[in-house]
Amino acid sequence: MSQAKLKSNKVIIGIGLLVLGLLWFSFGCASQQREAVGNPSATKHTSVATHRATMRSYRIRGKKYYPSYVEIGQVMEGISSWYGPNFHGKHTSNGEVYNMYGRTAAHKTWPMDTMVRVKNLQNGKSIIVRINDRGPFVRGRIIDCSYTAGKAIGLETLGIVKVSIEVVGFAGKVESKQKIAYAIQTHTQARIRLSNFGVQVGAFKYYEGADKTKRYYLHRYKGYTPVLQARNEEDEVPLYRVWLMGFGSEQEASDFIEVHALDGAFIVRN
Repeated sequence: MSQAKLKSNKVIIGIGLLVLGLLWFSFGCASQQREAVGNPSATKHTSVATHRATMRSYRIRGKKYYPSYVEIGQVMEGISSWYGPNFHGKHTSNGEVYNMYGRTAAHKTWPMDTMVRVKNLQNGKSIIVRINDRGPFVRGRIIDCSYTAGKAIGLETLGIVKVSIEVVGFAGKVESKQKIAYAIQTHTQARIRLSNFGVQVGAFKYYEGADKTKRYYLHRYKGYTPVLQARNEEDEVPLYRVWLMGFGSEQEASDFIEVHALDGAFIVRN
């Protein structure tokens, strides 16, 4: 075999290996992304319908709250309180009967059945609880523990205490500290997204205008994807609508419209 032909074969083999490598990398990244983002699923405590209902925005005492997604390793600091006898036997936000002797807690925005490690920052004691209720609706407080959970970290004597809360799992499953640390380091932590809000950025009578707008937004904002909604024949004036999808909450979508000064844009939900 001539040197020229041998060199040519090596080049072809090299290109083939490069293509295979790129394909492997592409599928690997796609696989990681699929693992990183999840949808709500029914558990023995909460149905899919209840998950969706408890992730809608709501207003308490004049203040609006926007439930959103969480991911493994996510941390928040603030004040914890506890609730007991006055609520024992009543229904929680996900429909369970509240048991003050269980290891549960209330959070204003995190999804039902999120597993959370609550750590008392004054004495170092911690406990893992499952979110099954909304609250506490007191300024500065981030979580309301059940009586038993609160007692385990010293809340029953102090009433309130500064804590850190960390997402350690979903639907009753708790991840190990090592796995959580590795996931954070490699940016592969599991995430639960329970809503898919969007922003309508345009509406057109003709397809060409909508398609042009869609292409304009295609790579303009990282993390958000433009989609074109085909016209609805039932509309009085048929329109092609362009939605920018991928917002994790109503608040995120609202902030996006304000920050980017998108006149005429409004929030939609898929």
